[in-house]
Amino acid sequence: MNSIHGSCLCGEVTFTYQPPSLWSAHCHCSLCQKAHGAAFVTWVGFNEQRMQISASDGALRWYASTPQAQRGFCHECGSTLFFRSSRWPGEIHVVRANINSKVDLQPKAHVYWDTHVNWFEFEDELARKVT
Repeated sequence: MNSIHGSCLCGEVTFTYQPPSLWSAHCHCSLCQKAHGAAFVTWVGFNEQRMQISASDGALRWYASTPQAQRGFCHECGSTLFFRSSRWPGEIHVVRANINSKVDLQPKAHVYWDTHVNWFEFEDELARKVT
């Protein structure tokens, strides 16, 4: 598979990744819900050393959403793009909606299912994992 490419809404932050991807899942944690204004966020996990990020000066910012984790976002357009945590060293998690090309993995599970919203129904067969 060729490189995977993506960007924020305005294009000030771009990234390229060389597969294989590590995993993909739908996250239902309350932090993802609030950071994205959505019922859930689909993430793809990558080896951080295989990722190249390009950003105009000051466009990529990191927010410490917990003492162990940071969320990367574009300072220009506000797109939340990345997640990294000491819980998963060497990984960077990328929002699937910001990937502009095919990905080598489909989501395999719903994670943090114990905090999923009750106003959206899921009819897939994916595993539902609680924290």
